[in-house]
Amino acid sequence: MNFKKITWICFVLLVVLQLWAPASMIYNREDVLKNGKAFKFRTAPVDPSDPFRGKYIVLSFDENSFENKEKIDWAGNEDIYVQLITDKAGYAKINAVNKKNMVKGIDYVKAKVNYLSYDSLKTIYIEWPFERFYMEESKALAAEQAYIKASADTSKVTYALIKVKNGDAVIENVFINNKPIVTLIQK
Repeated sequence: MNFKKITWICFVLLVVLQLWAPASMIYNREDVLKNGKAFKFRTAPVDPSDPFRGKYIVLSFDENSFENKEKIDWAGNEDIYVQLITDKAGYAKINAVNKKNMVKGIDYVKAKVNYLSYDSLKTIYIEWPFERFYMEESKALAAEQAYIKASADTSKVTYALIKVKNGDAVIENVFINNKPIVTLIQK
């Protein structure tokens, strides 16, 4: 082959690769939203917004720690696999934390160790991969203000509906008193 043919073949392969990478990321997220199991994570109050972070709601979750009863050494920023179950009220609870990938058929999320607390047991604090809920730019500020106000009010229930599949997790929506946040800010 001559140099021109090789150059064109390389160019076409490069274009295909550049299109395939974001398309596969989008497909994986959509697959989790469509086929993943839903978990409701209760949210916790969060500090006011940071103007440098962009157009999303910063979420904090009540369920963010696990008491390690086994003699396993954990390290900050380490990849972990968090097994989830649902409590009697229908909210997500951490059932187990492991360093190894969970078995298929078990609902789990790949996360990171945020930090450790060395009390009588090692408490593992988890950094979830879904701590930001991106929204349309024009609605994000009003939604964040509504979320901050509702999460500070103990009479209101705020939670994020997270879809989980094979370790991947995607936020489907954020709710205040069982109503999607977008519908509350449109009033």
